[in-house]
Amino acid sequence: MWEASPDGLASRLVESGALTTDWLPAFKAVPRELFVPDVMWPGRSEGVGQGQALDRREEPESWREAVYSDISLTTQWDDGRHVGKGKGTSPTCSNSQPSMVFSMLDALDVQPGCRVLEIGTGTGWNAALLSERVGSRNMTTVEVDPENARRARKSVRDAGYRPTMVVGDGADGWAESAPYDRVLVTASVTGIPAPVIRQSAAGAVIVAPYATTYGGGAVARLTVQRDGSALGPFIASAAFMRLRGHRTSRKHTGDYLGAKEWPADGDRSVTALSPEAVGDWLPMFVIGLLTSGVFPWAERYEDGSYTLWLRDAAVTSWATVDHVPNAPRFVVYQSGPRRLWDEVEAAYAWWESNGFPGYGRLGLTVDPDTGTHTPWLDGPDRPLRALG
Repeated sequence: MWEASPDGLASRLVESGALTTDWLPAFKAVPRELFVPDVMWPGRSEGVGQGQALDRREEPESWREAVYSDISLTTQWDDGRHVGKGKGTSPTCSNSQPSMVFSMLDALDVQPGCRVLEIGTGTGWNAALLSERVGSRNMTTVEVDPENARRARKSVRDAGYRPTMVVGDGADGWAESAPYDRVLVTASVTGIPAPVIRQSAAGAVIVAPYATTYGGGAVARLTVQRDGSALGPFIASAAFMRLRGHRTSRKHTGDYLGAKEWPADGDRSVTALSPEAVGDWLPMFVIGLLTSGVFPWAERYEDGSYTLWLRDAAVTSWATVDHVPNAPRFVVYQSGPRRLWDEVEAAYAWWESNGFPGYGRLGLTVDPDTGTHTPWLDGPDRPLRALG
């Protein structure tokens, strides 16, 4: 049983390999509790979602136990529109899971004298940790939410640091402090912002959670090349809140069916590929790298069966696959100019034929001039071909 204390959390993170010895002094110098508000919603150690709110003033021991556990702590809902201790609709700010925080900081490979840009100040914990490491004068952090920025500024300054703290859209970077040697993005992006790459020096490292339209996500570790592009591998799975400018809205399934009831004009077929096989985080990420503008949704039923819906962002095509537990075949309906389930099957077949590659074999090249993001397998000379 781990002790709910700074030393207990440090021991747990060191044993897991997330907290390396070179980051241990910063961990000890910058206590997490200084960057957690009185009211927060602790994440779960397994799975996703948040528990009930904890208020330090009412439950100080439980609050502290959550702070020094390896879990994320939600600190804002619905961009601040939600108030009170109940849960809102969507979490929009958190103090991230410590093991993920220090794994990403380790991947950043911060060296003395590095000029660092952070996109997404959040509660300010990362900004303070990096200020401890490189000095406040070398640290710049950008936060889009004015209230989050205000709270983070106070927390960071109360901890004794004075980095450059900007209220603005992190996708624009911050040219006034450029060029940067390291860039840390703390919200998931569907594309690496071009201004951020342009503001980075040749050889700079960019660490960012990258998400596909289909789903899944991974931490990308890119190095800026002399020609201005950025490339590198994915290094681990990741599930982060989206950068605000990278959020997407979804049309209802009814918008695809029109006035007709399902299955409307869908063409019927059967498949041996179970929706369960394509529902985990890694295969979803791979499918997202190989498809464009396709996203899933599961309509679940009380008997344990469900319908996997696939839709395209252009609202031209849809598909459904009915999953029945232990069934050898599954009924498929597809409609529109794109055969979305066929695309998913082809992506899965590619993944299988290449030995089910994990994150370490997959990577990304970004051209900031064209905005092109090219995923690859085992190196930039083996680009993935889009299926849709």
